[in-house]
Amino acid sequence: MDNTAKITPAVLILLGPPGAGKGTQARMLEDSFGLIQLSTGDLLRAAVAAGTPAGLAAKAVMEAGALVSDDIVLAILKDRLAEPDVTRGIILDGFPRTDGQAAALDALLAEAGQRVTAAISLEVDDEAMVARVAGRYTCGTCGEGYHDEFKRPAVAGTCDKCGGATFKRRADDTAETARERLKAYHAQTAPLIAHYGRLGVLETIDAMGSIDEIASGLGQIVARVSAV
Repeated sequence: MDNTAKITPAVLILLGPPGAGKGTQARMLEDSFGLIQLSTGDLLRAAVAAGTPAGLAAKAVMEAGALVSDDIVLAILKDRLAEPDVTRGIILDGFPRTDGQAAALDALLAEAGQRVTAAISLEVDDEAMVARVAGRYTCGTCGEGYHDEFKRPAVAGTCDKCGGATFKRRADDTAETARERLKAYHAQTAPLIAHYGRLGVLETIDAMGSIDEIASGLGQIVARVSAV
């Protein structure tokens, strides 16, 4: 008889406006805790490439120039959660964005006997976020993130992670666009803070410090709330 206790995978959600550093911090948590970062965009692209039923449905919608529905995104997420590499847990970056998506995610997890372990809100100053977004860029080879002021490559023009020499900036990483995205975040996504507060799984962290300071604080939260 196997008396080994089954460990429920951690389900972590990073909340925060554009520029708060969610992607960078998620990658650092991956390295520290063996978690898997899942972003909506990556999930969609992988499902389309794999030709899964949900992926084919998403491909048809995207080719028609429409937005992929929550139902399709959740079906793709459900498929991904069944894969063996997520046994230690996941970090959701960019999903859910609305109360409706949060409720649907709760229901999806409940079907598998799971729940959100923690929703961590990265607390920031809006104007500081505008400056942070306008200065960021990524390695064109591996996607590692950098910033004109806060995180430059150790060797100018060379990616610290992969040694690549090509860098790129998103066309919409401008001060004006950043302010519009912040407005959308506060209107649509910030109410999730109240949702997860009611569930008793909300954690907050000051995200105005250095990358390493934020990573240390997040690491302490993850270690405290999960079994990873």
